[in-house]
Amino acid sequence: MHSNLGKQYTNRLLEDYLFSKEIIHSFSRKVNPYDNACIESFHSILKQGEVNHHRYFDFNVVRKAIFEYIESWYNRKRIHGFINYDSTGCS
Repeated sequence: MHSNLGKQYTNRLLEDYLFSKEIIHSFSRKVNPYDNACIESFHSILKQGEVNHHRYFDFNVVRKAIFEYIESWYNRKRIHGFINYDSTGCS
């Protein structure tokens, strides 16, 4: 789990919980707002394109819907700067 260095993310209870679930906790560097920029951009696109348009009543349904969104649209049809904004290169 990646987070900033806010109090709510650095307390012992959270650290113990993450450790018990075998989740590795990483942090943004101090005074560096760009550490999270890529994932925040992705989350914004995910929410606008998928999550905000549905009501989910089961975690497994959510997992499948997000997987389908990422694999069938985000990775394959969405234009990406990395491939010179050409969606045809993502098949």
